[in-house]
Amino acid sequence: MTTRESPRAGSPASPPPGTVAASVPFPADTAASGPDLRGRIAVVTGAAGGIGSACAERLRAAGAEVRLVDVDAEGLAALEEAGTGTAAPVDLTDLDAAAEAARGADILVNNAGVQTVAPIEDFPPERFSLILRLMLEAPFRLVQAALPHMYAQGWGRIVNISSVHGLRASAYKSAYVSAKHGLEGFSKVAAVEGAPYGVTSNCINPGYVRTPLVERQIADQARAHGIPEGEVVESVLLARSPLKRLIEPAEVAGMAAYLCGPEASYVNGASLVMDGAWSAS
Repeated sequence: MTTRESPRAGSPASPPPGTVAASVPFPADTAASGPDLRGRIAVVTGAAGGIGSACAERLRAAGAEVRLVDVDAEGLAALEEAGTGTAAPVDLTDLDAAAEAARGADILVNNAGVQTVAPIEDFPPERFSLILRLMLEAPFRLVQAALPHMYAQGWGRIVNISSVHGLRASAYKSAYVSAKHGLEGFSKVAAVEGAPYGVTSNCINPGYVRTPLVERQIADQARAHGIPEGEVVESVLLARSPLKRLIEPAEVAGMAAYLCGPEASYVNGASLVMDGAWSAS
C-alpha cells in the first residue's frame, strides 16, 4: 500500500488575458520513438510492483528521472538498484507525508491501491475508510502538491490509474468502486482547472491486469463464490470481457507514456478504457 499528499496554500495566478497554454510541437517520428521525457521528474505511486513498476520502467526508458513511491521499501530498493529510479518509501495513508513526495513533479502517476472483497453488510467500515483515503484522498493531496510547480512552468501531466470499475460496478467491491468513481470525477476537475496552464489530467481504465493485487483478488473471489481459483479468471473476472485474457502491466505503462508525450497534448479529462470490450458489451 502506498499513499502521500501535500497541502497547497493559495491558488495560482490566472493566465494573462488573451493567452492560452503554449502549443507543443508534434515531431513526425514521435509515435515511432515514444516520448522524450529527458529533464522531466516523474513521481509514480505504488511503484514497487505491478502497474506501478511497469510505469516507472517505461518513463525511465523515455528519459525521465523517476521518484519511486511505495510503502514497500524492500521492493523500491530493488528497483533503485536496477536503475529504475530513486526510492521514496512512503505510506500514502499518511496524507501529510504523501504530499511531500509529489512536490516538484512534472509527471504524476497515481497508481497506489488496495482491494477488499466483501458484501456491503459485512464490509469492515475501517477498511472502507482506509481505501478511500489511499485511493482518493491521497491522489488529491499528491496533485495539490504537484500543481504549483506544474503551473509555474506551464506544463504537467497527471495520469490516474483508474479502472473499468471507475465506470462500472461489481459486487463485493463497494470501497474500491467508490474510490475509483471518485478518482474519475477528481481527474476531470483537475483537467478543467489545469488546462489553461498546460497541465493535463487523464484516467486510464484497465480491466483485470496481471498484478499481485489481482492474484490476491482471484483467491478472494474463489472464497466468496465457493469455486476453485482456476475457474475465477474466466468465469468471474473475465465473465463480461469478450477478450479472454488478463492485461499485461506493460500495456498500461505504454498508455501512461503516451499521455505524457506531445501527441497526447490535447487529450485532457479523458477516461481511456483498456478492458477488452467489457464496457462495450
